[in-house]
Amino acid sequence: MSRSARRRHARSREPRRHWRLLALTLSVVFAALLFEGWTIHEVDAAKSRRPCTRPVPRAVEESGPVLRRINGNDVESSTPPARTVALTYDGGPDPYWTPRLLDLLRRHHAHATFFLFGAQAARHPELVRRILDEGHEIGSNTYTGADLGSSSRVRAAMELTLTQKTLAGSAGVRTDLLRMPLTTQVDTLCGDEWSAAGRAAADGYVLVAADRPDRDPKYGMVRQFSQTDLAYQETKDLLGNPHADRFTTVTDAIGMPSADTRVSTAERWQGKALIWTTTAGHAFTNAMTWVLLALGVLGVLRLLMLTVFARAHVRRLTRFRPGSPWLREVDAPVTVLVPAYNEEAGIESTVHSLLASTHPYLEVIVIDDGSTDRTADLATWIDDPRVRVIRQPNSGKAAALNTGLAHASYDIVVMVDADTVFEPDALYRLIQPLAHPAIGAVSGNTKVGNRRGLLGRWQHLEYVFGFNLDRRMFEVLECMPTVPGAIGAFRRDALMGVGGVSEDTLAEDTDLTMALWRAGWRVVYEESAIAWTEVPTSLRQLWRQRYRWCYGTLQAMWKHRSAVLEVGSAGRFARRGLTYLMLFQVVLPLVAPVIDLFALYGMLFSDPAQSLGIWLAFLGIQLLCAGYALRLDGEKLRALWSMPFQVFVYRQLMYLVVIQSVFALLGGTRLKWHRMQRAGTAATEQLRHPVAARELSSR
Repeated sequence: MSRSARRRHARSREPRRHWRLLALTLSVVFAALLFEGWTIHEVDAAKSRRPCTRPVPRAVEESGPVLRRINGNDVESSTPPARTVALTYDGGPDPYWTPRLLDLLRRHHAHATFFLFGAQAARHPELVRRILDEGHEIGSNTYTGADLGSSSRVRAAMELTLTQKTLAGSAGVRTDLLRMPLTTQVDTLCGDEWSAAGRAAADGYVLVAADRPDRDPKYGMVRQFSQTDLAYQETKDLLGNPHADRFTTVTDAIGMPSADTRVSTAERWQGKALIWTTTAGHAFTNAMTWVLLALGVLGVLRLLMLTVFARAHVRRLTRFRPGSPWLREVDAPVTVLVPAYNEEAGIESTVHSLLASTHPYLEVIVIDDGSTDRTADLATWIDDPRVRVIRQPNSGKAAALNTGLAHASYDIVVMVDADTVFEPDALYRLIQPLAHPAIGAVSGNTKVGNRRGLLGRWQHLEYVFGFNLDRRMFEVLECMPTVPGAIGAFRRDALMGVGGVSEDTLAEDTDLTMALWRAGWRVVYEESAIAWTEVPTSLRQLWRQRYRWCYGTLQAMWKHRSAVLEVGSAGRFARRGLTYLMLFQVVLPLVAPVIDLFALYGMLFSDPAQSLGIWLAFLGIQLLCAGYALRLDGEKLRALWSMPFQVFVYRQLMYLVVIQSVFALLGGTRLKWHRMQRAGTAATEQLRHPVAARELSSR
């Protein structure tokens, strides 16, 4: 890395505004979902009435169906005159039945009062306007049809207020008429219903009940209908009844002024805002239902695809293993490059593990990239002629690798992280696929050494289930996007042919692998070449490491985007590998927070049993696939117990890393190198289970 580039990196700052944007977006989405769940799924609302604890007051029982004033147990009521029928319809507006009922009433020159649900009126404001334009009357049937007597006072008040705002926004009116849900005749206004009726009357509402359906129209009546096929037929029959002369609205039938009054401009705009919010929330939940379904199907297909291709990879290795008569044994000398910056905690273990390799023909070049600790000294003090130490000013990992490449003596080059410990036979196994002349690079099998804590177990599962299972699939599909920096073998002429290790991105390993594909080389995975690496032990360290990885991967994907238009192996790699990375490592994490909110919405407001069942089913598939991956890697299944807990911390962190990386890339941020504090624990698991590699290679 040049001096000017280092200055640019030092001056760069990570973007912060996008976190406020993300918080605002999630807050708006959460508010929309909360409102949608409150209104549609009726949180704090009762769909059935509690039994009456006391009868309706006698004055009410003997009154007419229209209660104009309520003062304690005293009421002032009205009844339509003889041969006059006040037609009323509850619920709706219904997009199917409301227009048909309006057509029927127009043919008979009749009018009616439509008691509407506010939530339905918000979805069909054009029907509200048509009802008024054709001379009919509107009343409130509450916002969702919740039982006011059984609901909390807050819920009951919101039911009435939201309905008024919706009517104001859709038709510019407010109504003084109220029909309480789940009530018919006045004697059903008992117990808590009567208390709720009193509160509504105190707010200025005229309560409208109904007469018994079998009452003769010649005595005058308020007739109550729903909006269904049966209601349509009964209305049609009633309109032809010879005992009735007039079919009209409630207020016209009892001689009251119209209950629908105009609202102010401010109230109308408030109502419109409510309708827009409701429409947006409903559209969002519908869209997210389909998105969640599509992503769920994709997720399951991905898991099944990983499993199927992993099985195909195993069968392929069984038939054509390197070292079999099909390919010659590779015993050529190897140059191992170990770039190091302040790695005194683990550099000795790394170099000693390489020197203990069963492949004796090697040189180890440690490139000290301006360390401020004893890294270079410790490597120099290792008494072995095969070890060389090169010191250079701090220039970055890519520059260190290029320095080592310039000093390499042999045609096979292995690149190793300074916190990695090799199995004795890992180097030998890693270079065997290079017997095929078309293969330019080989990815080894990286395992987590310090996996005792919960965070370590999560990363252990990710390495085995995510990275390694992915690599098996990538090899079968011939689209391996990354040879990890921890363990990878390369042909020296292939590296020189692509200009060495590029300094254009922070994911130099991914960038290099993609460049090799575009140069016509194949990249494969050797699962029996095992190296143990040290992973972050804190969420802060993990964040910094994955942020760098993700940011660098996005840089590499953008750099090599034109490969999708190329032909041959380069185009095949890009169309398969880059598409997979974009879909499952960029797009899915970007929308994941919203999906998680929607899943929580389903648990709280929709069908908890169904939502939980889907989540458990998907988790079960993940556990099965992860168990298969562990078995393929010769690992014990007991680590699976920690997998369900990834959902609550680890997965969220990975999603936020992608979001941060995308915003940083779009904002033109030049991310500086993030170094992890080492503890020298890469070989912890290897020392505890020294036969792990033998179990894997003996299958």
